[in-house]
Amino acid sequence: MTAPTLNPGDHDRIAAAIRDAESQTAGEIYCVVARRSDGYFFPAAFSVTLGILLVSLAAAAALEYWWIAMRLPHFVIVQLLAAAAACALIWQFPGLRLWLVPRSLLWRSAHANALRQFHARNIHLTNARTGVLVFVSIAERYAAVIADAGINAKVEQGQWDGIVAELIGHARDDRLADGFVTAIAGVGTLLARHFPVQQGDANELDDHLVEI
Repeated sequence: MTAPTLNPGDHDRIAAAIRDAESQTAGEIYCVVARRSDGYFFPAAFSVTLGILLVSLAAAAALEYWWIAMRLPHFVIVQLLAAAAACALIWQFPGLRLWLVPRSLLWRSAHANALRQFHARNIHLTNARTGVLVFVSIAERYAAVIADAGINAKVEQGQWDGIVAELIGHARDDRLADGFVTAIAGVGTLLARHFPVQQGDANELDDHLVEI
């Protein structure tokens, strides 16, 4: 998944897809795309420092094997300088941090961000508890559909997983806007099946994509 740019036309298409989907259901759909879900400096700094420590231990063993003497204070100073230089590098170039952080941590951070957005955007406060968040975090290559309690009681997780897989596939092909439009249509179909539109239904959430 690259970092595609969404233009005003893409935003208009996504907003229209939300309005079209919600015209068939009492549910509410909200979309958020994040460039990244965390800075990851400290996890990356820990990883690189640990790596330097392991390399320095191997270097110390090699020096001992070849009978090369090095004073301990000098050895420690070299370690500290190497760690400082590495931390300065990942501070200056944030993109490097993603290569130093375990995939599981990236996905946990992205999922935590999705939950924060679900609550921060008041998706959990719809009258019938029928709000759905379609979320993508670009840097972590993560996507999720998070539904409120009223929907989860009727829609199986496997149905959301299929929508998410298709959304990730579009994003991987640098067609993020198409992915959102397709995901919104899929979510709308499921919502319409279980929560058809009611007379006097009010639009409780904004019908647009939020970029953060």
